[in-house]
Amino acid sequence: MSSRIVGQVKRVNGPVIEAMGVSDARMLELVRVGESGLIGEIIKLSGSGATVQVYEDTTGVAPRDAIYGSGLPLSLELGPGLIGTIYDGIQRPLERLLELSGRFIERGIHAEALDRKRLWSFLPESGLSIGTELEPGAILGRVQESSSIEHRVCVPPDMGGTLSFLAPAGDYRVDEHIATLDGPDGARQLTMIQRWPIRSPRPVLGRRPLTIPLITGQRVIDTLFPLAKGGTVAIPGGFGTGKTMTQHAIAKWCDTDIIVYIGCGERGNEMTDVLNEFPKLIDPRSGKSLMERTILIANTSNMPVSAREASVYTGVTLAEYYRDQGYHVAVMADSTSRWAEALRELSGRMEEMPAEEGFPAYLPTRIAEFYERAGYVDTLSGLEGSVSIIGAVSPPGGDFSEPVTQHTKRFVRCFWGLDRQLANARHYPAISWLDSYSEYLEDLKPWWEERVGGEWAQAREEIMGLLQKEVRLLQVVKLVGPDALPDSQRFVIELCSLFKNAFLQQSAFDDVDRYSTIEKQLRMLLIITLYWRRGQAAIKRGVTLVKLKRVKAVQEIVKMKFTVPNDAVEDFDRLAARLERGIDQLEAIYA
Repeated sequence: MSSRIVGQVKRVNGPVIEAMGVSDARMLELVRVGESGLIGEIIKLSGSGATVQVYEDTTGVAPRDAIYGSGLPLSLELGPGLIGTIYDGIQRPLERLLELSGRFIERGIHAEALDRKRLWSFLPESGLSIGTELEPGAILGRVQESSSIEHRVCVPPDMGGTLSFLAPAGDYRVDEHIATLDGPDGARQLTMIQRWPIRSPRPVLGRRPLTIPLITGQRVIDTLFPLAKGGTVAIPGGFGTGKTMTQHAIAKWCDTDIIVYIGCGERGNEMTDVLNEFPKLIDPRSGKSLMERTILIANTSNMPVSAREASVYTGVTLAEYYRDQGYHVAVMADSTSRWAEALRELSGRMEEMPAEEGFPAYLPTRIAEFYERAGYVDTLSGLEGSVSIIGAVSPPGGDFSEPVTQHTKRFVRCFWGLDRQLANARHYPAISWLDSYSEYLEDLKPWWEERVGGEWAQAREEIMGLLQKEVRLLQVVKLVGPDALPDSQRFVIELCSLFKNAFLQQSAFDDVDRYSTIEKQLRMLLIITLYWRRGQAAIKRGVTLVKLKRVKAVQEIVKMKFTVPNDAVEDFDRLAARLERGIDQLEAIYA
């Protein structure tokens, strides 16, 4: 603990402490409170007074207890060893805390975020020599952090200079001296550890347009409401609608290099399931545990509320660190509503003027700051990397008009609204095709056209138009019954029902259906639109809807998601041919 006393406790109000006699302290400085050394952060300065946000239980803290300063903001330790680790909201490794204090975390306990005893095999970057001028972010060497991830040890973003020493290839601890840079301020020794304040975005060379989709293998997402790499999306939904399971499916199957999962204020049993299940999930790309490319941040609802507020910044800072190494990272925040509730509680304890529903007036600003840290960028090291943020929102009672959902919609470009009725009907993913949208469609259209041709945009637009038309027809059906509609209109309802069951509904437990390549998704979509066009023409020629539904190929379309594997898309050609022959035979009868 630092011996530099910067003030004393004046008043304790839960996790918020008012300090007096404050001297030589800075805004957002990391401090330790009392003899237990509780971790805190200065969030307000006023004359000789200050307000400290404490990240641990303040029971036992008394007036006139000393507050010790660190001179540094709340920062993360960044280096080899992050992958596969489970942290709390302020980057304390939970497995290490279990060893130190047992099943209940002691107050004031401290554990290094990175293991100081473990040796890593460091390989210097080829082409580097003594006297080389290194810019901020330049790669010094490489470490194999896991079987899936090669860790690129870089010059910190706020440092540069002439290389005067570079360690030879060998095994080193993260805190050992591996390089020396001579700069204007003198020689600086570098280790594999960097420190970076959680509330400050890491710098980049520039941002790129978002033109590459994040492929998730979930048809309702990739085909109807795609997300771009480096993009932002909100997943709002009431209790039990499948927010967490949707994030789990995306984490396992999406084509990013690294997953950062933030359990922010979720129930303890739900977070326990995540901690138990993630190590058992098999990465489809490597055949090994998904934890080989995952970082988990567990901050449950019974943990200190202040740490919940910090946990989302912790997660996105870790993501930016790996982005700067040239990786594509997906951040799963579950859920931002619990984070906003932490802001509300802390704001109330500081007696700030509340805005709508008691949330602080700066809630939109904080939400914007979080989502703005996503992006597809040119890194300082000269590589390309991205951070995609997938934020779950838990509106009370499933009410999408509440402030967190509404403000989030202002700052994200993709919205996957979960529907209670779909979830109750066991239709998963329960993403509503009426409430959801994606503003990335036009940006991603060239990518789709290059990969699979121009049919995707046309077929998607056609099916979305039919889903909108079905809503109006179902309102008529409620009034007069389905028999009052002509076959041409009943066929719209029939086709949309087939599309929902055969395309949008997806089973995470079926080996074939749990993941669909974009080629399979497109072929499924095209065969359904083919059925629509041919069936519509057949009905105009006098074919009845009952006869049309009995075409054998139509029954095969219903089951195609289970029967046609990803690597057998040519089967769709044969299925389309059978469909055409069946409808041709019907039309010949009615000709």
